[in-house]
Amino acid sequence: MESKPSNSKENPVPIDQQIDIGACPFVAREVSGSRIRLDGNVARRGICEDAIVWDTELPGFGLRTRESGYKSWVLKVQERKHTRFITIGPANKVGAREARQQARRLLERIALDGLPQKAGQGRGIARSSPTLMTYLPEFWRDYGGHWKPSTLSTNQAYARRELVPVFGHLTLDAITKADVQRWRDDLSTRGGVFNRALPLLAVMLGYAEQLGYRPKGSNPCKGTPRYKRKLPERYLSTLEYRRLWRVLCEEEAHRPLEVAAIKLLLFTGARTGEIATLRWAYMQGDRLMLPDSKTGPKIVWINAPARGVLAGMRERCTHGLVFASLDGDQPPNLSSFWKGLRRRAALPDVRLHDLRHSFASVAINDGIPLPRSVSCLAMFSRKQPHVTPTLQTM
Repeated sequence: MESKPSNSKENPVPIDQQIDIGACPFVAREVSGSRIRLDGNVARRGICEDAIVWDTELPGFGLRTRESGYKSWVLKVQERKHTRFITIGPANKVGAREARQQARRLLERIALDGLPQKAGQGRGIARSSPTLMTYLPEFWRDYGGHWKPSTLSTNQAYARRELVPVFGHLTLDAITKADVQRWRDDLSTRGGVFNRALPLLAVMLGYAEQLGYRPKGSNPCKGTPRYKRKLPERYLSTLEYRRLWRVLCEEEAHRPLEVAAIKLLLFTGARTGEIATLRWAYMQGDRLMLPDSKTGPKIVWINAPARGVLAGMRERCTHGLVFASLDGDQPPNLSSFWKGLRRRAALPDVRLHDLRHSFASVAINDGIPLPRSVSCLAMFSRKQPHVTPTLQTM
């Protein structure tokens, strides 16, 4: 007759010690057909019988329950024709992700046991792999300097909001393609967020491979499809241009700085950041010589209406930022101002970036050839673009 296992709680054993324990089979019923992806919800279920529920993702990884209600994570391994069980830790102290991660490490070590290897060869990791949260300061320090400040700030925000809550507690070598796919599924209603965060995670894990934190060529982001999205296309009509211009004129007495910046966006087709951070030192005759932009250094040609806007700003200041706020050498918050302005103009769906698209659209509609319209936006043409009739008559 088989003896019942003790009801005393099992203490988690360090991984290195687990590898060396001898065969220690215990009596537990394997629930027939009971295979499910083990997670925290499964561990919290009120099962009070001696049984093992096996994981569908990682062979040999299971959740053992006792009649007392005590649950522990276990791993079943086959060594030299003998089956033995390794206790990873209690389910109320060790999370499902962490337990699965430790189980993978144990399986890798057991598989390589006795095989001759060079340091860091094969699946073995030469360096101890940190968690993603611990790794981030090292990554920002080494890699962040190769990005523009605005790009670095955006990537840090995505890492903080999207990556850390999902992967922060996992070690870098334990993040699998299944983890990335589940994360993708969870963001099915926020496809744009996933599309922007996935390349960041891919870069992080790729650099982790170079540092020896992951095996070479193991990036789980490789081949993961992004969500197909229909990008918004919004162009202002002549009537909408006039409506917007009228509201700008009404606001000019109260918010002259922001109004002038919006007008310059209308007349140049430049990006919002390029105008908000524009400095007088960049002006050279009828050109704006931008030392840096989204696409690198470039030239923005300015037409007569744009020169009129800049002439008005010279009466305010002639050095530093063109659109400096009264609080100091800080650019204005055009996005916040635009949200209220567009509602007054009855244009609630128009983004600031749509003014750039509309600039090229108006040029084409007014008969300016497409190549020249493109050069107006690319700002690398050697000829000064003329303002279109539509913009002249606003």
